[in-house]
Amino acid sequence: MTDNPGGYPPAGGYPPPPPGSQPTPQGGYAPPPPPGGYPPPPHGNYPPPGAFPPPQGGGYPNAPAPVLPKEAYTPWFTRVLAWFIDNIPVFIIVGIAQGIAILTGDNNCVDYNGGLSCTSSYSVVGSIVTFLGSVLSLAYVVWNYGYRQGTTGSSIGKSVMKFKVVSEKTWQPIGFGLSVVRQIAHIVDAIICYIGYLFPLWDRKRQTIADKIMTTVCVPITPQGSMPGAGPQHY
Repeated sequence: MTDNPGGYPPAGGYPPPPPGSQPTPQGGYAPPPPPGGYPPPPHGNYPPPGAFPPPQGGGYPNAPAPVLPKEAYTPWFTRVLAWFIDNIPVFIIVGIAQGIAILTGDNNCVDYNGGLSCTSSYSVVGSIVTFLGSVLSLAYVVWNYGYRQGTTGSSIGKSVMKFKVVSEKTWQPIGFGLSVVRQIAHIVDAIICYIGYLFPLWDRKRQTIADKIMTTVCVPITPQGSMPGAGPQHY
């Protein structure tokens, strides 16, 4: 004789579910099948994070460089005037140094066949002043054409004549290093009888050979947003 009155099984007397089977939720109903009638994927059958390559940014190809009419680029004569303005400080520094060297020079005269033959040479002071003038001129050129033009797009002369040097790919200043390299590339313009400097007279983009090597163009300084590649204006 049992101690369970009524013949019902004791509470909690159900056998445990077999391993791997899902327990029946409270209420006695099985969970509905996944949408679409497909069985759920087995546990852990997912690819690890990073298994797929990241999507390309934007999904759009790079925009081609803008094509502008020849009149949109800086004329040759304007560039020549800017060059003269840029080199005024160099002319002044070198002129002062040479003047001091000549005034302080040593004259050496010798008697030759009944006449005097004189030669001039720099004094110590003249040599020092000439050296310092060369160093100061070089420092100015590197600052003006390298740093100033590379970071702002315009040297002193170009600022006065209101145009700038930019990359024709990004329409932004090319930076200090590339701006110095661009000045060195002007050697190519000079070694062919300076014809490279005349290229802007007939070239469609008014580029010198150095500009073509460095993929740069000279364009007027305009308000932000009016040239290709410039950002939107804010009012």
